[in-house]
Amino acid sequence: MSRVKQKVHFVDNELLNPTNPITVNLIGAGGTGSKVLTALVEMNHSLLALGHAGLHVRLWDDDTISEANLGRQRFAQSELGLHKSVALINRANRWAGTRWRAETIKYGLECINDDCNHVSGTLTISCVDTVHARFEIAEILRKVVGSGAYNNRPKYWLDFGNGLNTGQVLLSTVGEIVQPKSEQFDTVATLPFVTDEFGELLRQSERLDDTPSCSVADALQTQDLYINSALAQMGISLLWSLLRQGMTAHRGLFLNLGDFRAQPIAFR
Repeated sequence: MSRVKQKVHFVDNELLNPTNPITVNLIGAGGTGSKVLTALVEMNHSLLALGHAGLHVRLWDDDTISEANLGRQRFAQSELGLHKSVALINRANRWAGTRWRAETIKYGLECINDDCNHVSGTLTISCVDTVHARFEIAEILRKVVGSGAYNNRPKYWLDFGNGLNTGQVLLSTVGEIVQPKSEQFDTVATLPFVTDEFGELLRQSERLDDTPSCSVADALQTQDLYINSALAQMGISLLWSLLRQGMTAHRGLFLNLGDFRAQPIAFR
């Protein structure tokens, strides 16, 4: 009787042994994105201590800080009116001595023009609020990876999404990642985009009212206080394990803080 092999994905070697820091496009600097950036600062510090080349992050967000963002997101009263991306990146650079970049424009198709390197990164992390934004990111990644550009060629997309007290993180490959031959594991070279696998579900769940919250109390009606930070920690833990172990048997997770349950997403 033959043994069923466990399905795993081996990480592209470019992330495990990079000559230069891994380029990361973090899209969205709100409730989840601001917490993800903090986790990436911690990760970068730890990677450097372990002899890895570390990370180079570009944070994209065209929004400015309002009263509704205080408390639940990583912003202070003194930062009101500043661009979210600028406030967060300045803070990260001062703390860690990095030279990460802030983009005060929307990460969209209009950014491509003739320069794919401007929007290209080895790793894309999306913390966006709308279904349209996810489909646009998917289109950009397909255009960039098909452009023939080698520098910062996209390899992975890590998408975060959440509601009031539930959320999910899903890892995708941008194209096929060559896998080593293995007698022990059934290797998986391609992980589908969230927009391909859950496209119809995303469209059905899209909120009809995108009106911004006017206060912290309003914001807490749509996203509970700790769902963003819990999701950020668990999602970046997946990325950390990828870089440390070089492989994964899970491509994401579903999280429900209402009943304190987390469900890993295994390969099919």
